[in-house]
Amino acid sequence: MTTIQRLASHLLCGIGLASGAAVALAADPATPPFDPQRLSQIVKTVSGDDFEGRAPATPAEAKTLDYLVAQFKAAGLAPGGDLEGGRRGWTQSVPLVKTEFRGMPQITLQVGAQRDALAQGEQIAVRAALDGSTAVSIQQAPLVFVGYGVSAPERRWDDYKGVDLKGKIAVVLVNDPDFEASGSGSGDFGGKAMTYYGRWTYKFEEAARRGALGVLIVHETAPASYGWATVRNSNTATMLDIEREQPASVHPKLEGWIQRDVAVELLRRAGLDFEAQKKLAQTREFQPQLLKGASLSAEYAIDRQVIVSKNVVGRIEGRKRPDETVIYSAHWDHLGVGAPDAKGDRIYNGAVDNGTGLAALIEMGRAFASARHRPERSVVFLAVTAEERGLLGSEFYGAKPLYPLAKTVAVINMDALSPEGPARNFSTSGSAVSQLQDLLVEQARGFGLAYAPDPHPEAGYFFRSDHFSFAKRGVPALSFASGNDLVDGGLAAGEAASKAYNAERYHQPADEWRADWSFTGMAHDLPLLYRVGETLANSRRWPEWGQSSEFRAVREASRAERR
Repeated sequence: MTTIQRLASHLLCGIGLASGAAVALAADPATPPFDPQRLSQIVKTVSGDDFEGRAPATPAEAKTLDYLVAQFKAAGLAPGGDLEGGRRGWTQSVPLVKTEFRGMPQITLQVGAQRDALAQGEQIAVRAALDGSTAVSIQQAPLVFVGYGVSAPERRWDDYKGVDLKGKIAVVLVNDPDFEASGSGSGDFGGKAMTYYGRWTYKFEEAARRGALGVLIVHETAPASYGWATVRNSNTATMLDIEREQPASVHPKLEGWIQRDVAVELLRRAGLDFEAQKKLAQTREFQPQLLKGASLSAEYAIDRQVIVSKNVVGRIEGRKRPDETVIYSAHWDHLGVGAPDAKGDRIYNGAVDNGTGLAALIEMGRAFASARHRPERSVVFLAVTAEERGLLGSEFYGAKPLYPLAKTVAVINMDALSPEGPARNFSTSGSAVSQLQDLLVEQARGFGLAYAPDPHPEAGYFFRSDHFSFAKRGVPALSFASGNDLVDGGLAAGEAASKAYNAERYHQPADEWRADWSFTGMAHDLPLLYRVGETLANSRRWPEWGQSSEFRAVREASRAERR
């Protein structure tokens, strides 16, 4: 018996189901069906041009919220949001800081006597400041190359090595040191699988902790796992963050990305070879490099205001243990209206990302509400805002939960599912050892689905979806991912479809509903997610993180609160 099988069997037996019984239960015809046409219609609606890309803090938000509330009501859910006059409403208020540029940022790179203007969105992508500033004026700030920008004492790794970043701009590589250095699957950072040290959010946060004036991340498509179009579209328009008491503690004044060729030329003029420095940065021997004669100047004004967005929350109250909660989640937002593509289309419809997750969430709510018996534990259906702006809706929920996290059994997140035909397998975003994942893997066999580990762990998907906001607070959480071994076409077809989506549609106006999508894959997979949630909702057991998990200690600390 494998470790996964052993842990899953332990969990299932503990809730009164042996492994074989779970498989039989999973194949039970009482498992509710999911209608492909209904799924398709929901995606078509929420990704229509009249929803204007579902950006928070725009008129499209009100339209989206009204639609979701109406769908939750029609599905048979009860409101599960903020208390209003002693009763729950349908939403949770999420205060957000909204920043926008007033005019075009003026950014100049100088090395020696040569000065070059960097075009916003083309050579550089600077974010509207989130550190509390209403104006940014940087005059010839020195530049320091700090490798991957990682400080990891537990791994005996420090890319900063005492360098003073006050008044300086840090230039950092994307991903972490093992992405190119380790071909064996092992290394100081676990091989190809990205750690949190590889995420751009970490790099901004760590540089802020060290007092850096700014950070420029060098974009390379392979280690970032997306192209420049995604960087441009996600960073040059309106920015949002949760309201913080000390925003400068996690946000440098200047946060941005630069194209690889800009970085190569910058280091060359400063007397350094980019590839040689990157190679050194993959070792502990790397030393931060002040780029001689190089500086950056930037001038731009910021409109800053606090707005209130909303999470939408439906709930089925448990009949025996209503204070214990299982959560299904999906984000409702996308990128709104932005820069036009080659066809002049400016609406970022977000059909796959994340119209598919919304359709799954609504129909999952309908399935639970139509069950013959209410579950023993409560089940919450959480549509969160501002995922595209940095998991902000789920981050706010995690910081100020409507239902205590210590009594939240698990979170099953649904983000960017495949609208195509069925696959023979499924995956999860990233990997984290937990009994929740083991239960999912075990029960999937009864649905004819094999588990395939994340085929691209180097992309850091575990940190890029809303389940992470719960996982880092100790709640067992995963984000379900559609399989890549398609019944029609196999692995080759699945990988080709994934690559085409990332290159041509991800975070671009082309992510639109298509009439030839069958949605039969989602209709096949969602009963599995229903069965896992139902099992947990009618259980007395609590899935736990694996012994090696960085999230286990937080979860264990909350055990006393469950009593």
